[in-house]
Amino acid sequence: MLTTVLRPVRAGNAFEETVERLLQAIKLGAVVEKLPPERELAAQLGISRVTLREAIRALQEAGYLDVRRGRYGGAFVTYTPPPPRQEDLRRAVADMGTDDLADALTFRMAVECGAAQVLAATASAGRLSRERREELRRRLREVNSAGPDDYRRLDTAFHLAIAELTGSPLLAAACADARLRVTDLLNAIPVLQRNIEHAAAQHEAIVEAILAGDTEAAGRAVAEHLEATAALLRGFLA
Repeated sequence: MLTTVLRPVRAGNAFEETVERLLQAIKLGAVVEKLPPERELAAQLGISRVTLREAIRALQEAGYLDVRRGRYGGAFVTYTPPPPRQEDLRRAVADMGTDDLADALTFRMAVECGAAQVLAATASAGRLSRERREELRRRLREVNSAGPDDYRRLDTAFHLAIAELTGSPLLAAACADARLRVTDLLNAIPVLQRNIEHAAAQHEAIVEAILAGDTEAAGRAVAEHLEATAALLRGFLA
């Protein structure tokens, strides 16, 4: 997931896009404790270490990172999602706009269903390696055994893993972007145990369809799962 989110930035707006990439990684939970080493991160983003330091300094001042020096130092994540509150959900929707929310949900439906169908087609053609199959099963086990405190992060990792396993960086980036557009909304609603149990069955259905190479069932399972999330959002907004 980290490679998908921390993709190279464009030269024209290097500082701004670096801040954007780092914020995406933090908010999506791709970085849990601290950022990768400076040299490695600068190379991954395709920027100078000076630009990276400026971006990290800006996020430190904004309260997202804590930079510590020394042998065990680094840029440590200090951001934690706020506790779910209905007023935060309403504010996030108001900031986004009703039309933009509908568009974001449509975008997510299109790219995530598409990713599942592409991966299922790969399995059907016999091109889904054992390693990739095991990775998908591992992500499924992690999200389906997660407790409420870690559920959103591992759910994100599961969904993005499907796109990443297609081998298409563009598709993976699109799915990450789609998820980011609704992250603040999802964080503003409580994680309900009944919903976790329902989602677990849907996750199982998604993986089963993909590994069976059934493209129609894979797309249908993802669509059902995402519609349940949209219904939950509508319910808390009502």
